[in-house]
Amino acid sequence: MLINIDGKMCKGHAGETLMEVANRNNIDIPSLCYKKGFEGLGRCRLCLVEVKEGKRKKIVSACVYPIKDGIEVITSTDEIIKMRKDIILLLLLRSPENDYIKELAEEYGVKSPKKYKDQKNDDCILCGLCVEACEKLGTNAISFVYRGITKKVSTPFDDPSKDCIGCGSCAEVCPTNAIKLREINGTRTIWNRSFDLIQCTVCGNYYTTAESLKYVEEKLDYEEDHICERCKRKAMGSKFKESFQNIY
Repeated sequence: MLINIDGKMCKGHAGETLMEVANRNNIDIPSLCYKKGFEGLGRCRLCLVEVKEGKRKKIVSACVYPIKDGIEVITSTDEIIKMRKDIILLLLLRSPENDYIKELAEEYGVKSPKKYKDQKNDDCILCGLCVEACEKLGTNAISFVYRGITKKVSTPFDDPSKDCIGCGSCAEVCPTNAIKLREINGTRTIWNRSFDLIQCTVCGNYYTTAESLKYVEEKLDYEEDHICERCKRKAMGSKFKESFQNIY
């Protein structure tokens, strides 16, 4: 399939979204809720683009819109920029002190009206990436709770969740750093619960929780070596280099 994005002809494959094709061709489309492996959420709507198909044109979310052969895509029209500004303004009202949102607002020239200055500050923009990550992992320790203006992400009853393994996947995917993860003296604290950290047997750095390691071992039915990802990659690189030298 061939599609035109901002005047550039791009190749795509059946089932791909506009966002996937654009990313592969280094065409920037802003987004907060899109992340590799978590496609299809379509919640933030910042990735709005204009699609022309024949004589028809429409505005769609690039992260969920499947490509079609021959379509023309424009990522930034006056109408789209105005819509993005409206979305960013709403985000700014919700998270006025968040560094990422403030940078986004500055980029688009969006300023919060003074009369809303005392609006409740909440770094969470309800994108749902953290909930999705927890579900994909299979722990389901956090979820959306309540509705309307009280909607938020939390553990059941805001209590320490017995299902949380302290892996930090939720904090890793959060675009606004709303999920607080603290590590002090070999203890990780997240979602009102503390976890003992395991040290890497190679470098000695703390790298995961005991609960997380146990969860992985049970899933894989295999006892893991206590080695962090950095040391694993280093060891694999050394083995590859050695193999390459032996061949040549």
